[in-house]
Amino acid sequence: MPNDLNTTATRVALVTGAARRIGKTIATALHARGLNVIIHYRNSDADAATLAAELNATRQDSARTLQADLDDPNAVRELAQQALAQWQRLDVLVNNASSFYATPFGEASDEDWERLLHSNLRAPFILTQALAPALSAHQGSIVNLIDVYAQKPLFQHNLYCMAKAGLQSLTLSAARELGPDIRVNGVAPGPIMWPEQGQQNQNDIIQATALKRTGQPEDIANAVQWLALDASFVTGQILAVDGGRSLSLAGG
Repeated sequence: MPNDLNTTATRVALVTGAARRIGKTIATALHARGLNVIIHYRNSDADAATLAAELNATRQDSARTLQADLDDPNAVRELAQQALAQWQRLDVLVNNASSFYATPFGEASDEDWERLLHSNLRAPFILTQALAPALSAHQGSIVNLIDVYAQKPLFQHNLYCMAKAGLQSLTLSAARELGPDIRVNGVAPGPIMWPEQGQQNQNDIIQATALKRTGQPEDIANAVQWLALDASFVTGQILAVDGGRSLSLAGG
């Protein structure tokens, strides 16, 4: 795919969970490459509006916001329809939105299943299913945000890890089924930006990386935009961006 701004100005990316944190950085990076971006959010309406205003200030009508609760499958399908209605096309889908918190076996509930499996796995599946025809029409790509813990589970986070393992499987199966017209890849972050809840042993995790430090949101955004826009002969791959954390994972 061409990389200069003039030839990519009409391409469109949908990034879920894009109002804040890593999602915001991904949306900003894709916008800087000349794409129009659709900023999905659940509750962060003010943050989404601020980001859209900042991006539109640099290029008029190049960023729009859409709200949806990814736990609701009908809302996810509506999000897909609304995304296509913005500029009548879609070239990149980034499934970034995620719920994360501990669910020890003795405490995990049906509600936890819904919150963790729906946002991390079912919503990406529905969006892939609904948006595949539009992506195919423009030789588009999908990038799923997975986790290094999809392969070696984090202690007491069974439902989250199950969901991310499922998302990894979805990435591989979608790459096989949707090719050659759509490329599907994943990025598996390590310690980049600590979640707002559920991660207590931060120093131990940092020490378990080969690089002995956390990464930056830009590290993930760089990987996402490379897979989405530049890696024309790459599909069905999971890129670990984890500072070497996956080299020493032992389940905690």
